[in-house]
Amino acid sequence: MTAPSTLVAAERSSGGSPDWLPLALFCMGHFFVDLYSGALGTLQPALLDRFRLSYTEAGVLAGVLVFSSSVMQPVYGYLSDRLHSRLFAALGPAMAGVFISTLGWAPGYAGLLAMVLLGGAGIAAFHPQAAANAVAGVRRNRGRAMAVFVCSGSLGLAMGPLFFSALTRGGTLAHTAWGALPGLATTMLLLVLMRPPAGRPQPAAKFDWEPLRSVWKPMLVLYFLVVIRSIVQITFTQMLPLYLHTQRNYSLPAASLCLALYLLGGAAGGMAGGTLADRFGGRRVIMISMLGSTPLLALFVFGHGALSVAGLFLGGAILLFTIPVNVVMAQDLVPAQAGTVSALMMGFAWGIAGLIFIPLTGWISDLYSMQWAFAGLIAFPLIGFLLALRLPK
Repeated sequence: MTAPSTLVAAERSSGGSPDWLPLALFCMGHFFVDLYSGALGTLQPALLDRFRLSYTEAGVLAGVLVFSSSVMQPVYGYLSDRLHSRLFAALGPAMAGVFISTLGWAPGYAGLLAMVLLGGAGIAAFHPQAAANAVAGVRRNRGRAMAVFVCSGSLGLAMGPLFFSALTRGGTLAHTAWGALPGLATTMLLLVLMRPPAGRPQPAAKFDWEPLRSVWKPMLVLYFLVVIRSIVQITFTQMLPLYLHTQRNYSLPAASLCLALYLLGGAAGGMAGGTLADRFGGRRVIMISMLGSTPLLALFVFGHGALSVAGLFLGGAILLFTIPVNVVMAQDLVPAQAGTVSALMMGFAWGIAGLIFIPLTGWISDLYSMQWAFAGLIAFPLIGFLLALRLPK
């Protein structure tokens, strides 16, 4: 069984100790790439006013971002595993930053869709290669190391609403283009500091499906567990400010702050989940996550005031226990295609969930109300708990 392709030496030639530079670089890149992943939710109310969008059109816009940034990740993971080029990860932050930050320059709704599509392509190109290589030199506590990588992205998602809320102060999009600067700077650092592949890359062989076929049953269960978690996670991420602003009369800064708290809870939960999985096993952590998050998210949807916000924070934390767990379990099942399976677990599953359920949430909101739409979302983790029982012990 071959090792996954890496951009960096997995271990130092002397001593065999892990090389933490790749993890540090990819964590930095993950933070800033996901800073832009979390921007659209904050920009949605201003885009709604600027371009006179319906809830359904806003949902489609978010769905396009999910398709481009997540559903397409396996394509970039496949190309990354074959081409061994560092440019997939290095150029991603700049591309995401430029197109997401300049949405206010779009000439109309069609232009908005095109710019979101291109910004999402930068996000998609970064993730598979970074996830496959971030922990390449780590041999012990890989769940914890992957949790650090995942947590860096979750922190970026959490900071995105605050960062872009500051740029849209007053409800306008006039200054959001300045938000591209961190992405451009990150790309420059990655190009300078990332090591090129060791030696000349070998000609790419035909993709080997056999490792995937041999573990298709547990892989399928893992995949659908990620989809179920992502239905709640991504719809909340993209639609929460709009929900709080229109249904609960929150100001835009207050709605963005609640989104940041939800995502910070997710970052803390991802870190805790990786550590707990190293100690108690991934299957048990997934079951606890699915069952434990449901009542807390219900408290948010049906509660009020500080108690509701506390339910949002804690529910997001427990729900996201499973992010590093699913990725490491999938990589351990198919180490020869680490980039591809990382993309399946981090991007493709997330993307399918968002592509279907974000526009569906917008449509239900137009038809009934966003309160009804959000209430329906909190039932999905219970389905996830029942499915997790089918994971092998």
